[in-house]
Amino acid sequence: MDRLLVDTNIVIDLLARREDFYVEAQELFTLADRGEVELSVSALTFANIYYILCKHHASEHVRKALNKLKILVKTLPVDDKIIELALHSDFKDFEDAIQYHSALQNHLDMIITRNKKDFKHSRLPVFTAREYLNAHNL
Repeated sequence: MDRLLVDTNIVIDLLARREDFYVEAQELFTLADRGEVELSVSALTFANIYYILCKHHASEHVRKALNKLKILVKTLPVDDKIIELALHSDFKDFEDAIQYHSALQNHLDMIITRNKKDFKHSRLPVFTAREYLNAHNL
C-alpha cells in the first residue's frame, strides 16, 4: 500500500471544492476511505486549512470538515527535528520544506501536490493527484 503525504493544496481542493481540482482530490481521498492508500498530512496542514477556510466559512463548519478529514488521514507531528531540517533546506518555501521533511522523516513513499515545482529538491517521487491516479489506472 502506498503511503502518501498529501500537500495542503490538495486538501483545500477537496474541502473547498475547487472547481478545476475537486474531482481528482475526491478520488484520491476515496482510495484512502477504501483502505487502498494511506494518506498523511503534517500537523501544519490542519492549522493552515483552518486559517484559510475560516476566511470564507463559519468556524463550526470548518471544524466539522476537519473532523471528517481526520478520519481519512494520519497526522504527522511537526517537531524540532523537522523544523531544523526545514530551516536548513534548499526549499524556497518554508511551509513546503516542513511538508517535505515530515514525509521524509516518516518514511512515506511519495508526495502528492498541485505544485510539483515547489518540491524540485525532493528525494521522494512527487505527483499531482491526477498523475498518481493515472499511474495507478484509477
